[in-house]
Amino acid sequence: MEDKTPENIEGLKKSAADKSNYQVRLAAVEELGKYKCRQSIDILWRLMIQDKVYAVQELSFRKLQALGETVKLPRKQKGHLIKDINKKLGVVERSMSASYSQTDFSTKFQELYPEAFDVYTFEKGAKFDAWIQNVLNSLPNG
Repeated sequence: MEDKTPENIEGLKKSAADKSNYQVRLAAVEELGKYKCRQSIDILWRLMIQDKVYAVQELSFRKLQALGETVKLPRKQKGHLIKDINKKLGVVERSMSASYSQTDFSTKFQELYPEAFDVYTFEKGAKFDAWIQNVLNSLPNG
């Protein structure tokens, strides 16, 4: 652990703010956790409090703890992690041609709603495609 600011702090800030890829944020948290400087600590606090992917929140918490900060692990959010996710999936479906593949749908979902795609691919894991199908099947036709 170093008390100086990392030389690549600007890149780490950018990575920590990348809402379309939780793996990039996790890597940034790992790196930021090595530096006990104000900027690193501030970024870790923000991620711990605001990130929608719980793994990012939890790792930020652990890194802050290791840096000597007095922290409390946030509770894992229940229910819909992204507001109006069912409507968003409906928008994606309506933007597709009559016959489309799961891959085409996922690509369009990622294009239109990168943060929602990132959060749900992490949270649903291997059940992601089944979850999408379930939501789409439950939507009213229209």
